[in-house]
Amino acid sequence: MQSNKIFTVAVVGPTASGKTSLAIHLAKKFGGEIISADSMQIYKGMPIASACPTAEEKSQAVHRLVEFLEPNETFSVADYTKKAKEEISKVVALNKLPIIAGGTGLYVDSLLENIEFTAQKANSEIRKEIEEELKEKGAAQMLLELAKFDSETASRLHENDTKRIVRAFEVYKTSGITLSEQNLLSKQTPTPYNTLYIGITYKDREKLYNRINLRVDEMLKSGLLDEAKNFSNMSFTAKQAIGHKELASYLNGEISFEEAVENIKRETRRLAKRQLTWFRRNEKINWLYADECDINSTAELLLERSIKENAK
Repeated sequence: MQSNKIFTVAVVGPTASGKTSLAIHLAKKFGGEIISADSMQIYKGMPIASACPTAEEKSQAVHRLVEFLEPNETFSVADYTKKAKEEISKVVALNKLPIIAGGTGLYVDSLLENIEFTAQKANSEIRKEIEEELKEKGAAQMLLELAKFDSETASRLHENDTKRIVRAFEVYKTSGITLSEQNLLSKQTPTPYNTLYIGITYKDREKLYNRINLRVDEMLKSGLLDEAKNFSNMSFTAKQAIGHKELASYLNGEISFEEAVENIKRETRRLAKRQLTWFRRNEKINWLYADECDINSTAELLLERSIKENAK
């Protein structure tokens, strides 16, 4: 019996693994359009740091939810899921295949597992108090305090992820329930999507890290430093993009250019580790190892099989 759910494909994995390339290949082969699930590609003016699809890549397949937001605008997970659901509906209305591609695991899970964030609205006063407390105590201490009442959320957050640390405290203080409890309650609403998850990584982790290092070198050749200069005197979320914040330290005379470059590579490798840790928890992901198989042809076979199964 044919499912009433909307069939989607999710191409996920760590940064520099080849998600954009595979998503474009599948879009061309199966008549799809790509919906980004990247928390930095949403911003205008920073295509290099966010590794946004190039003009050539955009000419090969439609890319939605990229470079549409001004850098000083706030954009929550709830905002993302709302807009992404709208974009999926538009793609389906065109009789095209929605392909969600990106490395922001929270975006992917919230959208495709139908986690709703409508219970609590932002409270600017409480948020400001928490942000002040964060400045005084530091993120590491705040994470320890978060663990006392929401150990699950604390265990999956990094101390650099100050935005979500603040949000976890805000949700608890305004509602009396933890962020993990809120997520559990919202998961009780069935997802409208039937998703084929395809993950890309490398069996040999060093090969992924080498790709990351080469990508950073290419980003610098493409003008990452000039892009970072445009953001150096601004304080908003987009400025926290890896590449911009490290080069800001160089531009401020705090470190050498060589140190800044090494810091970018190190932080990008750390991001890849966190992304892999996040996605590894999803047992639905079909992992493809780019150093052991032809990613494109293997993904094609997976998708062909899933389309047939979904049509039964």
